[in-house]
Amino acid sequence: MTGPTTTGTKRKGTVRCAIYTRKSSEEGLEQEFNSLQAQREACEAFIISQRHEGWVCLATRYDDGGFSGATINRPALQRLLADVAAGRVDTIVVYKIDRLTRSLSDFAKIVEILDARGASFVSITQQFNTTTSMGRLTLNILLSFAQFEREVIGERIRDKIAASKKKGMWMGGVPPLGYRVRDCKLVIVDSEAEVVRSIFCRYAELGSVRLLRDEFEARGIKSKSWTSASGRLIGGKPFSRGALYLMLQNRLYRGEIVHKGQSHPGEHPLIIDPPLWDAVQAQLASNATQRNSGTRTRQPSLLAGMLFDGDNNSMTPTHAVKNGARYRYYVSRPLITKDQSEGSAGLRIPAGEIEQVVTSRVRQWLLDPGSIYQATRVLDPSAQRRLIARAGEIGKSWPELPATRQRALLTALIERIDVRANQIDIQLRQTRLGAILDVAATPLPSATEDKTQILSIPVRLRRSGREIRMLIEGPDPFATAKPDARLIKLLIRARQLNTVLVASDGVPFAALAKREGVSPSYFTRLVRLSYLAPDITQAILDGRQPRDLTADKLLAHSRLPLGWHEQRTALGFT
Repeated sequence: MTGPTTTGTKRKGTVRCAIYTRKSSEEGLEQEFNSLQAQREACEAFIISQRHEGWVCLATRYDDGGFSGATINRPALQRLLADVAAGRVDTIVVYKIDRLTRSLSDFAKIVEILDARGASFVSITQQFNTTTSMGRLTLNILLSFAQFEREVIGERIRDKIAASKKKGMWMGGVPPLGYRVRDCKLVIVDSEAEVVRSIFCRYAELGSVRLLRDEFEARGIKSKSWTSASGRLIGGKPFSRGALYLMLQNRLYRGEIVHKGQSHPGEHPLIIDPPLWDAVQAQLASNATQRNSGTRTRQPSLLAGMLFDGDNNSMTPTHAVKNGARYRYYVSRPLITKDQSEGSAGLRIPAGEIEQVVTSRVRQWLLDPGSIYQATRVLDPSAQRRLIARAGEIGKSWPELPATRQRALLTALIERIDVRANQIDIQLRQTRLGAILDVAATPLPSATEDKTQILSIPVRLRRSGREIRMLIEGPDPFATAKPDARLIKLLIRARQLNTVLVASDGVPFAALAKREGVSPSYFTRLVRLSYLAPDITQAILDGRQPRDLTADKLLAHSRLPLGWHEQRTALGFT
C-alpha cells in the first residue's frame, strides 16, 4: 500500500473523518489565517481527494491551540478519543504525525484506543505502510525523532529561561498580586501593591497567618483576578492560608527572580523593603521552628544573635534544668567552646534580666515622639504623625505582644547589643522602624541611609557564683514586680520560729534550735527577721526590694537593727 496510510481495518462504505490540528504556542492564533486553519485546509483537501473511497469530513472541529505534544491531556484530543471510543469517528486525519503526539508511549495508547474500535489514522504529508514490519519501523523512527526534537527544544527553552532569569528578566506567566506585565517587564500596580504591603505589615504585627487570613476575609480583601485564554475568570476570592504563606515567601516582592532555588537581582522594582522582608522571614522561621519542635509554649530567646560581650565575643542562648525548673542564660562563646584567653573572663547572664533591660529601653524609645521623629523623618507630615502614633501603640501594647512578635520586632530594629562592665549599648537601625510601621512613607533625602542610633543603659555587673547579676543604675520605668521566692520563704520561716519562741515558756534557745533542726546561731538570726519593718516585709512580698537584696545578704546581717529606720538604711530601702 502506497501513499498516506491508515492503520487498522478499513471499513467499507462511508468513512467518517475527523481532522485534528495542534499548535504548541498561542502565538499567532489571533491572526485571521493561522497555523491551525492551514493544517485543516490541507487535511480537508486530502479528504476530498479520497471521496471515491467514501471519505467524508466531519464538521466537528478538534483544534488544540497552545498545547504541547508532550502529553495527551489536551481538551480537543480527549474529545476526539472519546468520540472514537463512542464509534462516531472512523479515521483521524492529521497534517503530520507529530501533531498527534511526540511521545512513543502516548502513541501506543492512542493506537490501542483506535484498534479497540476498528478506527485508523492518517498523516497526509508522510508516506509509510504500517501493515508491514518495515512500515512500523519507519513509524517508530519518525516518532523517536519527534520525541527527540521535543526534548531538545525543551532543553533549549529551559537553558534560555535559566540564562534570562540570571539576568533578572521576567520570563512570563501570570504576574503575582502587585504587578502587571508591560513590554515584557513587570511594573507595579499601585492599588495592588498597597494590599501586598498591608499583608506583610499585618503579618509582622500579628505573627499568625491564620489571624491574618481572618482579618482580610473580614475586610473583604480578595486575591488577584484575571481572565484565562479560554475566557474563564480565575481568582478574585478570599485569601487562603496557603496563598498567604506563598505570598509572604515570594522573593519577587523584594525585587528578585528565583530559578531552581537560586535568587537573582531582578529588573523589576521591589514592593517590600529589606527590613520588613527580614522581619517577616524571621517570624515565619520562628513559627516553623515552634511547629516542628513542639515548643510553642516555651519562651524564646528574644536577643539571640544580637548580644556581644566586652571582648566582642558573641553571647549564645543556653539553659540549665535544676529540680525540674528551666533557667535560661546568655553565655559568652569562649565559655562554651572553652577557648578563653588570659584577659577574657566571659559573661553568663540570666536571660530574663537582660531581656527585661533591653526591651524596656526599646519600649521607652518607641514611646518617645521625639526619638521616633528623628528616626523616621519623612516628606509627608501626615505620614510622620501616623508613624509616631503607630510606634506609640506598639510601645503601649508591648507586654501583650506574643514573644514571637517581640522577637521579630527586635530582630528588625537592633543591629547589635554590646554588654560592657558599666553599661549596655543597643545599636538601633533608625530608618528600619519606618519600614516596619509604614513602608509607603517616603523618607527625606537626608534620612535615606540606614544609620544607627545607640541607646545606652548604665548597669553594674556583679558576679554571683558562675552567673553575672545585673544591677540597673536608675529606675526602670517598665520594671515589673518579681517576688524573690527565697526571700519570701525566709520571712515565712522567721515568723514560724518566732511563734515557736513565744510559745516556748522559757525553753533555752539552744534547745529550741535543736528541736527545729537548726544551729543556735541560725535560729537567732532568723528570729530577728520576724521583727522587720512592715513596709520592708510588704515590699519583699511584692517584689519591690532592692535588686541586690538576696536571701543570703539578708541572713548575713547578724546584727540587724531593731529600729525600723535603721533597718531601711542597712538593707537599702531608703
